[in-house]
Amino acid sequence: MPQLATADFAPQLIWLAITFVALYLVMWRVVLPRIVDVLEERQRRIDDDLVTAEGLKREADEALGAYEKALADARADAHGTASETRDAIKKQAAEREAELDATLARENEASDARIRAAQEEGRAHVRHIASDAARAVTRRLIGAAVDDAAAAAAVDAALAGDR
Repeated sequence: MPQLATADFAPQLIWLAITFVALYLVMWRVVLPRIVDVLEERQRRIDDDLVTAEGLKREADEALGAYEKALADARADAHGTASETRDAIKKQAAEREAELDATLARENEASDARIRAAQEEGRAHVRHIASDAARAVTRRLIGAAVDDAAAAAAVDAALAGDR
């Protein structure tokens, strides 16, 4: 094998050193600057993305705060509207109840007046009927006719005794 020939070691070592130095120089002058540029560009993009993300996060937080404030305002407005509506409904109900009470009171008074009139009319009829019955009973029992005034006086005395 030619690699193991000891006479060929010196030239192989020289070519090894020359190749190593050449590859080192190519790496140092060409490849490593390109790698550094790529890494720096990547870092710059990452930093820009982070700045953009922070800005977007700030905007999102502001939007969330505005949303929560708008939601709280809407809830407060809805609560106020509900309270106003509830109060208006209670007021209308109270007014209607007062109107109904007044109407019922008027109707009750009218009914009481009609009942009193009917009672008076009934008493007048009862007095007349009782007077006629007293005359008829007296005529039947004693056979004598009683005048209207005497029968009415007897009925009035009997009615006055019941009260």
